[in-house]
Amino acid sequence: MIKEISGRELALAVLLEMEQGEKSHIALRRVLEKYQYLDKRERAFATRLAEGTTERRIELDYVIDQFSKVKIRKMKPVIRCILRCAVYQMKYMESVPDSAACNEAVKLAVKKGFGNLRGFVNGVLRSIARNPDIRYPGNENFAEYLSVRWSVPEWIISMWLMDYGKERTKELLASLYIEKATTIRVNEERISREALKEKLRQEGATVKEHPLHSAALLISDYDYLGILPGFREGYFQVQDVSSIQAAERAGIREGDHVIDVCAAPGGKALHAAQLLKGSGYVEARDLTEEKVNLIWENIRRMGCSNIRAKRWDALVYDVDSEGKADVLLADLPCSGLGVMSKKTDIKYRVTNEQIKELVALQRRILETVHSYVRPGGTLVYSTCTVCRAENEENARWFTQKFPEYAMKYEEQIVPSETTDGFYIAVFKRMGEE
Repeated sequence: MIKEISGRELALAVLLEMEQGEKSHIALRRVLEKYQYLDKRERAFATRLAEGTTERRIELDYVIDQFSKVKIRKMKPVIRCILRCAVYQMKYMESVPDSAACNEAVKLAVKKGFGNLRGFVNGVLRSIARNPDIRYPGNENFAEYLSVRWSVPEWIISMWLMDYGKERTKELLASLYIEKATTIRVNEERISREALKEKLRQEGATVKEHPLHSAALLISDYDYLGILPGFREGYFQVQDVSSIQAAERAGIREGDHVIDVCAAPGGKALHAAQLLKGSGYVEARDLTEEKVNLIWENIRRMGCSNIRAKRWDALVYDVDSEGKADVLLADLPCSGLGVMSKKTDIKYRVTNEQIKELVALQRRILETVHSYVRPGGTLVYSTCTVCRAENEENARWFTQKFPEYAMKYEEQIVPSETTDGFYIAVFKRMGEE
């Protein structure tokens, strides 16, 4: 018997998994996979509602707290999530009447066993509907104002204001809410760009050329990635163009030996293998068996023969790799502030203290792996964050700590309609090749 469930209930299921500590993109994928049989429009509604409610959580909580005697942090998780979803619909989904958002929220509270709170849910939402002009923090506390306006924790706002100034910070915040298509890198060893575009369009997906890179396409309006034609056949890899650029900036040449020290899920390592055109060798490493299995899964799907995955802790020195790498890729664990538009809960999970810990971890890894690069070889340091401490400051530290390395290229890529936030620094190891 097929279980009847609405898009609102799907969104609630995702948010409740997140309340238990699950990451947003994992919770969403799990719920959508479970209910693949639902209509595409219902699943799309659920996706937008879950992601939008998470993206705007600080603002939604600020609004609810103005009209509820019980503050949001003291509510039961189910009621808290139902209210957030309803207020998001009222403020950001023009196709949903306020009355429908209120009524469906009450029904959902009853269905989830909280019929005794139906009056509370209805009262809070009706009050918000009657008072659309919300009082926001004033400009006297600019960081607090931006925090509520853009639903980004105030400490991140303060860090960006210090690092980048007011105008750049406002640009960064606005970029989080630009609707973005999925970027894919075409595996032209298996299919031509035009043939892949036609296959995807036949499935109903919208396909566009990527304005920044000829190897990439932008796809949208599809239901579920795993069932798209060509995905299982390895015709393409989901990979942001900023990540594509990281492998290309390494200057990989045919016959090179490449080591990727933190490779999962394997996008850059697979790209490196393909740039080698069947020659050379790529060793893709990561910390856990789960991550290594994920790399192997993508290796098999993409059909690359000159790459292997290996479990290895990047903090453990590998004497056998000393001086062996023509190219070393070090896309290291980071705060992820450059991909907040995709992983909507990152901004709530990371803390200022964790960034300090990450900076220390990044430096320890670089200290461990830098000697794997042969004289004349290349080390690429990259992150998917927008944070000077993790990026520019680490790059300066590296050249001071290891003067045998000279920086040849550096770029902080700001999030935009077509790219994630990403940092790339390319270093050349001095000495005879």
